[in-house]
Amino acid sequence: MTDDTDPPAESKLTRSKQRWAREGKFLTGKVARPDEQRLPPGQHLTRDWPVLDLGLMPNISQARWRLDVYGAVEQPIYWTWEQFLAQPQTQFVSDIHCVTTWSRYDNQWEGLATRDLLAACQPREDARFVVLHSHDGYTTNLPLEDFAAEDALLAHRWSGQPLEQEHGGPVRLVVPHLYFWKSAKWLQRIEFLTEDAPGYWEVRGYHNRGDPWAEQRYSGD
Repeated sequence: MTDDTDPPAESKLTRSKQRWAREGKFLTGKVARPDEQRLPPGQHLTRDWPVLDLGLMPNISQARWRLDVYGAVEQPIYWTWEQFLAQPQTQFVSDIHCVTTWSRYDNQWEGLATRDLLAACQPREDARFVVLHSHDGYTTNLPLEDFAAEDALLAHRWSGQPLEQEHGGPVRLVVPHLYFWKSAKWLQRIEFLTEDAPGYWEVRGYHNRGDPWAEQRYSGD
């Protein structure tokens, strides 16, 4: 396993987002179902792909990139870039919904489906949660069933091109049915746990799950 990078000092945007959580900013109080409406409550469409991070943008070359998968698994994984690309590759088209209220439709992804990763690492029967660790020190937690969603993947290409550094390249997680802070950029390690361990935003006032259609932006929503 590689060492974590400590999160950078909190940026102005980070402090603002924590204030939004305290104030309940952007909340509409509405609830919808994804089979009834495509755009979740309180969201607006954009054609751009805004860049949001903790103020640190790691530059990880493919030669240096590694993925460690460990914890409550039968088969720990330590892949190089070449070994990662040798795994089954899948393409999905899905939408992005950011907690800061923008959404972007029809994103074309290519990468390793999380269900194929699960087949490779074989989570133990007592595994219940997943924590994603990023190269910038960021973490976020997911229930195993959300990580295993049918259209979730570890993406390394977007719209037919290698995933750009500013958007989390070389590899990021994509879990389309949750707010996009759950789809960790600059993926470094995946840890399987028997008990939940809230991540960076979850301990700073954001919802532990983050369902856009239930408008689960902040803790207590």
